Amino acid sequence: MKYMGSKNRIAKEILPIILKDRKEGQWYVEPFVGGANMIDKVDGNRVGSDLNEHLIEMWKSVAHGWMPPAIITEENYNYIKQNKDLDKTLTGYAGFALSFGGKWFGGYRRDVAGTQVDEALKQENENTQSRRSYDNMKVQQKDLSGVTFVNKSYSDLKLTKPCIIYCDPPYAGTTKYKDSFDHKVFWQWCREMTIAGHQVFISEYNAPDDFECVWSKEVTNSLSTKTTYKPTEKLFVFNLN
Repeated sequence: MKYMGSKNRIAKEILPIILKDRKEGQWYVEPFVGGANMIDKVDGNRVGSDLNEHLIEMWKSVAHGWMPPAIITEENYNYIKQNKDLDKTLTGYAGFALSFGGKWFGGYRRDVAGTQVDEALKQENENTQSRRSYDNMKVQQKDLSGVTFVNKSYSDLKLTKPCIIYCDPPYAGTTKYKDSFDHKVFWQWCREMTIAGHQVFISEYNAPDDFECVWSKEVTNSLSTKTTYKPTEKLFVFNLN
């Protein structure tokens, strides 16, 4: 699913690192599951968590066979935006999959920019964008069966046996997500979880000095239809030494 900050493009590069020492039956946990573009490529025991209840309601439904309408127009999108709690499952889908850049209700996705467009072309564009999102979800759905989705903050997850934890938190100094985020508290949690015996991997551009970068790559991201930038994605682990 289209989601702001998605790791779909680099998943095949970082997952072998993350899963290298995974033991049989060991749980793979994502406290910031987002668009589920990493967890859908992992087998076995999996937990996907997120603080956005609408997103989690959607993923729970998708994992159990639900699919959104194939066509959701911009008018439908705006109605859902104004009535978010009428159908939390549908809201979770529209709020991300049909929004520009996968940002929570960041504006309806379209190929044609501006408002001075022919009405028939506008309708065709809406149908194309909606159908594309629907088709992507249909492909992704088969790989989410069996995932346990929970609506919790990362700090509220109760993990007993040693797990592999992959964190893709809101990046410091970038576009804000739906809720505010305390990065200092988060990094301390990563330290504590590592000390407790979990394998913790974090995607970010930068990390505190006691974290080690185990992978990096320059990627291209879009800020708008006309602006791109090339940050360096990195994968960090806490250095116990």
